Amino acid sequence: MSSSILSSFLSSVRSLRIAVPLLSALLSWMPAPLAAQPVATPVLMVFGDSLSAEYGLPQGSGWVALLERRLRAENLAWQVVNASISGETTLGGRNRIDAELARHRPQAVIIALGGNDGLRGVSLETTRANLEYMVAASRKVSARPLLVGVRLPPNYGRTFGEKFRQVFVEAARNTKTPLVPFILEPFAEKRDFFQPDGIHPTVAAQPLMLDTLWPEIRNVLKAR
Repeated sequence: MSSSILSSFLSSVRSLRIAVPLLSALLSWMPAPLAAQPVATPVLMVFGDSLSAEYGLPQGSGWVALLERRLRAENLAWQVVNASISGETTLGGRNRIDAELARHRPQAVIIALGGNDGLRGVSLETTRANLEYMVAASRKVSARPLLVGVRLPPNYGRTFGEKFRQVFVEAARNTKTPLVPFILEPFAEKRDFFQPDGIHPTVAAQPLMLDTLWPEIRNVLKAR
Protein backbone atom coordinates (compact mmCIF):
# COMPACT_ATOMS: atom_id res chain seq x y z
CA MET A 1 0.00 0.00 0.00
CA SER A 2 1.46 3.35 -1.04
CA SER A 3 2.09 5.99 1.61
CA SER A 4 -0.55 8.33 0.11
CA ILE A 5 -3.21 5.63 0.20
CA LEU A 6 -2.23 4.66 3.73
CA SER A 7 -2.37 8.29 4.85
CA SER A 8 -5.82 8.73 3.34
CA PHE A 9 -7.05 5.56 5.00
CA LEU A 10 -5.77 6.59 8.43
CA SER A 11 -7.37 10.01 8.02
CA SER A 12 -10.72 8.38 7.25
CA VAL A 13 -10.45 6.18 10.34
CA ARG A 14 -9.65 9.17 12.53
CA SER A 15 -12.66 11.05 11.08
CA LEU A 16 -14.89 8.07 11.68
CA ARG A 17 -13.71 7.82 15.30
CA ILE A 18 -14.76 11.44 15.80
CA ALA A 19 -18.00 11.25 13.83
CA VAL A 20 -19.49 8.19 15.52
CA PRO A 21 -19.43 9.60 19.08
CA LEU A 22 -20.66 12.94 17.76
CA LEU A 23 -23.58 11.27 15.96
CA SER A 24 -24.41 9.24 19.08
CA ALA A 25 -24.46 12.42 21.16
CA LEU A 26 -26.74 14.15 18.67
CA LEU A 27 -29.14 11.21 18.64
CA SER A 28 -29.26 11.17 22.44
CA TRP A 29 -30.41 14.78 22.43
CA MET A 30 -33.30 14.09 20.07
CA PRO A 31 -36.67 13.40 21.76
CA ALA A 32 -37.85 9.83 21.62
CA PRO A 33 -40.68 9.23 19.14
CA LEU A 34 -44.10 9.48 20.75
CA ALA A 35 -45.88 6.20 21.28
CA ALA A 36 -49.12 5.82 19.35
CA GLN A 37 -51.98 7.06 21.50
CA PRO A 38 -55.08 4.85 21.74
CA VAL A 39 -58.20 6.32 20.16
CA ALA A 40 -60.66 7.33 22.87
CA THR A 41 -64.05 5.63 22.76
CA PRO A 42 -66.77 8.21 21.99
CA VAL A 43 -69.33 8.82 24.72
CA LEU A 44 -73.11 8.83 24.40
CA MET A 45 -74.75 10.57 27.36
CA VAL A 46 -78.37 9.84 28.22
CA PHE A 47 -79.83 12.84 30.03
CA GLY A 48 -83.28 11.99 31.26
CA ASP A 49 -85.66 11.36 34.15
CA SER A 50 -87.16 8.26 35.77
CA LEU A 51 -88.07 6.74 32.39
CA SER A 52 -84.35 6.48 31.71
CA ALA A 53 -83.11 5.97 35.29
CA GLU A 54 -84.58 2.47 35.83
CA TYR A 55 -87.19 3.66 38.31
CA GLY A 56 -88.83 0.63 39.96
CA LEU A 57 -86.77 -1.80 37.84
CA PRO A 58 -84.00 -4.26 38.63
CA GLN A 59 -80.60 -2.73 37.96
CA GLY A 60 -79.41 -3.34 34.43
CA SER A 61 -82.87 -3.96 32.96
CA GLY A 62 -83.75 -0.48 31.71
CA TRP A 63 -83.62 0.65 28.10
CA VAL A 64 -80.30 2.44 28.61
CA ALA A 65 -78.65 -0.80 29.76
CA LEU A 66 -80.23 -2.58 26.80
CA LEU A 67 -78.82 0.14 24.54
CA GLU A 68 -75.29 -0.65 25.72
CA ARG A 69 -75.79 -4.29 24.78
CA ARG A 70 -77.23 -3.43 21.38
CA LEU A 71 -74.29 -1.17 20.58
CA ARG A 72 -71.92 -4.04 21.31
CA ALA A 73 -74.02 -6.40 19.19
CA GLU A 74 -73.94 -3.88 16.32
CA ASN A 75 -70.15 -3.41 16.71
CA LEU A 76 -70.64 0.29 17.42
CA ALA A 77 -67.83 1.35 19.71
CA TRP A 78 -69.57 3.81 22.01
CA GLN A 79 -69.48 4.20 25.78
CA VAL A 80 -72.90 4.92 27.30
CA VAL A 81 -73.14 7.23 30.32
CA ASN A 82 -76.52 7.41 32.04
CA ALA A 83 -76.81 10.86 33.65
CA SER A 84 -80.55 10.50 34.27
CA ILE A 85 -82.21 11.34 37.60
CA SER A 86 -85.68 10.24 38.68
CA GLY A 87 -87.97 13.23 39.16
CA GLU A 88 -85.82 15.52 37.02
CA THR A 89 -87.47 18.47 35.29
CA THR A 90 -86.19 20.45 32.34
CA LEU A 91 -85.15 23.20 34.75
CA GLY A 92 -83.10 20.72 36.76
CA GLY A 93 -81.59 19.46 33.53
CA ARG A 94 -80.81 22.98 32.39
CA ASN A 95 -79.09 23.73 35.70
CA ARG A 96 -76.80 20.72 35.59
CA ILE A 97 -76.18 19.93 31.93
CA ASP A 98 -73.08 22.11 31.57
CA ALA A 99 -71.37 20.31 34.45
CA GLU A 100 -72.34 16.89 33.06
CA LEU A 101 -71.07 17.80 29.61
CA ALA A 102 -67.75 18.95 31.11
CA ARG A 103 -67.48 15.78 33.21
CA HIS A 104 -68.28 13.19 30.53
CA ARG A 105 -67.28 15.01 27.32
CA PRO A 106 -69.87 13.21 25.18
CA GLN A 107 -70.00 13.20 21.41
CA ALA A 108 -73.78 12.63 21.46
CA VAL A 109 -76.52 13.47 23.98
CA ILE A 110 -80.01 12.01 24.29
CA ILE A 111 -82.20 14.64 26.01
CA ALA A 112 -85.21 12.79 27.42
CA LEU A 113 -86.76 15.31 29.79
CA GLY A 114 -90.09 17.11 30.03
CA GLY A 115 -92.55 14.59 31.42
CA ASN A 116 -92.28 15.89 34.97
CA ASP A 117 -92.82 19.44 33.71
CA GLY A 118 -96.16 18.40 32.27
CA LEU A 119 -97.22 16.49 35.37
CA ARG A 120 -96.40 19.53 37.53
CA GLY A 121 -98.03 22.08 35.26
CA VAL A 122 -94.83 23.94 34.36
CA SER A 123 -95.28 26.68 31.76
CA LEU A 124 -95.06 25.25 28.25
CA GLU A 125 -92.85 28.16 27.18
CA THR A 126 -90.47 27.44 30.05
CA THR A 127 -90.25 23.75 29.14
CA ARG A 128 -89.52 24.55 25.50
CA ALA A 129 -86.90 27.15 26.41
CA ASN A 130 -85.15 24.71 28.74
CA LEU A 131 -85.09 21.99 26.08
CA GLU A 132 -83.64 24.42 23.56
CA TYR A 133 -81.00 25.52 26.07
CA MET A 134 -79.88 21.91 26.60
CA VAL A 135 -79.65 21.34 22.85
CA ALA A 136 -77.55 24.50 22.46
CA ALA A 137 -75.31 23.52 25.39
CA SER A 138 -74.67 20.14 23.78
CA ARG A 139 -73.79 21.66 20.44
CA LYS A 140 -71.51 24.19 22.14
CA VAL A 141 -69.20 21.32 23.11
CA SER A 142 -69.63 19.63 19.70
CA ALA A 143 -71.99 16.93 20.98
CA ARG A 144 -74.83 15.89 18.67
CA PRO A 145 -78.24 16.11 20.44
CA LEU A 146 -81.34 13.97 20.11
CA LEU A 147 -84.64 15.04 21.67
CA VAL A 148 -87.06 12.48 23.08
CA GLY A 149 -90.68 13.48 23.64
CA VAL A 150 -93.39 12.24 25.98
CA ARG A 151 -97.13 12.77 26.25
CA LEU A 152 -99.44 13.35 29.18
CA PRO A 153 -102.09 10.94 30.45
CA PRO A 154 -105.60 11.56 29.05
CA ASN A 155 -106.87 12.95 32.37
CA TYR A 156 -104.84 16.12 31.76
CA GLY A 157 -107.22 17.03 28.98
CA ARG A 158 -106.98 16.80 25.22
CA THR A 159 -106.27 20.49 24.64
CA PHE A 160 -103.42 20.78 27.14
CA GLY A 161 -102.09 17.38 26.11
CA GLU A 162 -101.83 18.48 22.48
CA LYS A 163 -100.12 21.74 23.42
CA PHE A 164 -97.67 19.78 25.55
CA ARG A 165 -96.92 17.41 22.66
CA GLN A 166 -96.20 20.37 20.44
CA VAL A 167 -93.53 21.65 22.84
CA PHE A 168 -91.17 18.90 21.71
CA VAL A 169 -92.04 19.36 18.05
CA GLU A 170 -91.37 23.10 18.25
CA ALA A 171 -88.14 22.69 20.22
CA ALA A 172 -86.88 20.20 17.65
CA ARG A 173 -87.90 22.44 14.75
CA ASN A 174 -86.45 25.60 16.29
CA THR A 175 -83.08 23.93 16.93
CA LYS A 176 -83.05 21.65 13.87
CA THR A 177 -82.65 18.63 16.13
CA PRO A 178 -83.85 15.08 15.44
CA LEU A 179 -86.82 14.04 17.57
CA VAL A 180 -88.39 10.81 18.75
CA PRO A 181 -91.94 12.13 19.36
CA PHE A 182 -93.10 9.64 22.01
CA ILE A 183 -90.88 7.17 23.82
CA LEU A 184 -93.88 5.11 25.02
CA GLU A 185 -95.60 4.97 21.63
CA PRO A 186 -95.79 1.15 21.16
CA PHE A 187 -97.60 0.43 24.44
CA ALA A 188 -99.04 3.69 25.78
CA GLU A 189 -102.57 2.24 25.81
CA LYS A 190 -101.58 -1.15 27.26
CA ARG A 191 -101.90 -1.12 31.05
CA ASP A 192 -99.96 -4.37 31.45
CA PHE A 193 -96.78 -2.61 30.37
CA PHE A 194 -96.89 -0.18 33.30
CA GLN A 195 -96.01 -0.49 36.94
CA PRO A 196 -98.81 -0.11 39.54
CA ASP A 197 -98.44 3.70 39.46
CA GLY A 198 -99.62 3.68 35.84
CA ILE A 199 -96.77 5.98 34.80
CA HIS A 200 -93.53 4.02 34.82
CA PRO A 201 -93.00 1.18 32.32
CA THR A 202 -92.25 -2.37 33.41
CA VAL A 203 -89.22 -4.49 32.53
CA ALA A 204 -91.18 -5.99 29.62
CA ALA A 205 -91.66 -2.51 28.14
CA GLN A 206 -87.97 -1.60 28.08
CA PRO A 207 -87.09 -3.39 24.81
CA LEU A 208 -90.05 -1.67 23.14
CA MET A 209 -88.78 1.71 24.32
CA LEU A 210 -85.34 0.97 22.91
CA ASP A 211 -86.81 -0.19 19.59
CA THR A 212 -88.71 3.11 19.38
CA LEU A 213 -85.57 5.14 19.99
CA TRP A 214 -83.08 3.02 18.10
CA PRO A 215 -83.48 4.31 14.50
CA GLU A 216 -82.81 7.92 15.54
CA ILE A 217 -80.06 6.94 17.98
CA ARG A 218 -78.29 5.00 15.25
CA ASN A 219 -78.56 7.94 12.87
CA VAL A 220 -77.06 10.29 15.44
CA LEU A 221 -74.19 7.94 16.26
CA LYS A 222 -73.34 7.29 12.62
CA ALA A 223 -73.29 11.01 11.79
CA ARG A 224 -69.69 11.24 13.03
